[in-house]
Amino acid sequence: MSAASPVSPCIGVCVLDPATALCRGCLRNIEEIAGWPRFDAEEKRRVLAALPERQARLARAPQSAGAGRGSVS
Repeated sequence: MSAASPVSPCIGVCVLDPATALCRGCLRNIEEIAGWPRFDAEEKRRVLAALPERQARLARAPQSAGAGRGSVS
């Protein structure tokens, strides 16, 4: 794996979903968003690795449990 620090997954849709406590744009929680600038590359990769599972979980959940990546209601 490269030693380069991963780029933030932020897509500019910065809305925390109250049902999931995840950002509707990047699917990170508030601790991950706030900590991103000081996380080392390994921690950033850990956060990024968790995002596909979160997205899949939200896709399976009822719509009231979160709008999912990129959609804002």
